[in-house]
Amino acid sequence: MAHKILIIDDDIDLVEVLRIVLESHGYAVIDAQDGDRGFRLIENQKPDLVILDVMMRTEDEGFVVAEKIRSTPLIADIPIIMLTAVTQQTGYPYNKNDETLPVNEFIEKPVMPNTLIRYIEKYLGKSR
Repeated sequence: MAHKILIIDDDIDLVEVLRIVLESHGYAVIDAQDGDRGFRLIENQKPDLVILDVMMRTEDEGFVVAEKIRSTPLIADIPIIMLTAVTQQTGYPYNKNDETLPVNEFIEKPVMPNTLIRYIEKYLGKSR
């Protein structure tokens, strides 16, 4: 059975590009364009991994969702890859190595597909 990955990002074009890449590597993909819908999908679908943007309806919506995931025992262990252009868009330099971030990985957009797959495989193993 394919690992299920949830993409939470308000950029539909990016979601579709990621879907093509992930599905070509054998992953099942679901998506949401905002944090509220994304969190409901996490609770209902229990994805194996979440790819999460920071800036959606608010400048920190992704961090709010990540904190909510980490504070909900049944889903707290789901790996989260934060894929964002927040530093480019705001100029605010988040420290991606900060151990207090509620995510497993913090990756700046744009990211090469093979790099993203390598991070996913780090948490889920090979999909094939």
